[in-house]
Amino acid sequence: MSLNSTVSAERPHIAFFGRRNAGKSSVVNAVTGQRISVVSETLGTTTDPVKKAMELLPLGPVVIIDTPGFDDEGALGELRVERTREVLRRTDIAVLVVDGTVGLTDADEKLIHEFVSRGLPYLIAINKIDLAEEPPQWDEHTACVSALTGEGIGELKERLAHIIDSEDKEKYIVADLVEEGDIVVLVIPIDESAPKGRIILPQQQTLRELLDHHCTVVCCQDTELKTTLSKLSGKPALVITDSQAFRRVSADVPADIPLTSFSILFARYKGDLDSLIQGANMLKNLQNGDQILISEGCTHHRQCGDIGTVKLPAWIRGYSGAEPEFSFTSGGTFPDDLSEYKVIVHCGGCMLNEKEMKHRQNAAKAAGVPMVNYGIAIAAMNGILDRALQPVKGMLI
Repeated sequence: MSLNSTVSAERPHIAFFGRRNAGKSSVVNAVTGQRISVVSETLGTTTDPVKKAMELLPLGPVVIIDTPGFDDEGALGELRVERTREVLRRTDIAVLVVDGTVGLTDADEKLIHEFVSRGLPYLIAINKIDLAEEPPQWDEHTACVSALTGEGIGELKERLAHIIDSEDKEKYIVADLVEEGDIVVLVIPIDESAPKGRIILPQQQTLRELLDHHCTVVCCQDTELKTTLSKLSGKPALVITDSQAFRRVSADVPADIPLTSFSILFARYKGDLDSLIQGANMLKNLQNGDQILISEGCTHHRQCGDIGTVKLPAWIRGYSGAEPEFSFTSGGTFPDDLSEYKVIVHCGGCMLNEKEMKHRQNAAKAAGVPMVNYGIAIAAMNGILDRALQPVKGMLI
């Protein structure tokens, strides 16, 4: 797999912030060597975050985000500033672009404080050093650049690459749970909600990781699982299923074969699995009228049997015996105020980067609202949560 085929959710997200006309978009264009953002002397030219996945040497595969000026004004300006704040939730490395002819302002200092409070690695790019009478000196967090002449841009990219290397920690979806040469069965139902001609991202990523780990992978639908298992010469080391098929798959997989789901693996991979497990306990204690948020990290065309808006609400009503009320969000939308919700049920987060997924969990914790993900919730409602967690119990993050 080439570096350029790395999915966006797995790439470091580098976001550029700054006051209007600090030269932020010009620095983005200089760093990427592309005209990603429109550049103009007019204040507020960048009106919405601009995002591009690309391979950027020496950084490798990254997502570059250019944001509106955080000092934008007026009602529309405030909306733009709010969009900039949302970008912080998924930023892995922040670059604050400062006008070198002006220097650091109070607004810049506040944003630096925001980076520090979030534990966010950052660099300050002092731009327009070709115009500054006394260019500032480099230090741990400061790079001196000119987007116009290109001076210092190479050094800025090297500094960013160093931060990425220092932050990069080897993590696995499933490879640490199996041995080379193991047989692993992936259960992939093809129903009305399955995308035509392809399999969904968590299934792709899990399959590729197992192949990279030199496992033998057998894929089948839930309707063929029993026959598939009977044809294997030995027991598979692990069966991984789409959560929607948990009930049927659990009945067809002998108790001595480990079983889990893609969603549970991604809960471990991108978030705090322990707290998501605790959130499952709230589902059986729901009362009539309780508010439930069902949130998905991706946006897709809703099918008649959509898991988030149709299946899960029906399963939750049947499991709890109550009539709660449901709200739904998708994509980058996630409420700032979570206080009205009794529980949040979230997807596996395959389309969100780890930073965004952990932000959502931390926001729920801060609001005192339990959160559970699809796979854990479905396993709990089918009475097989202990079994589904058994393969990962010794590997909790």
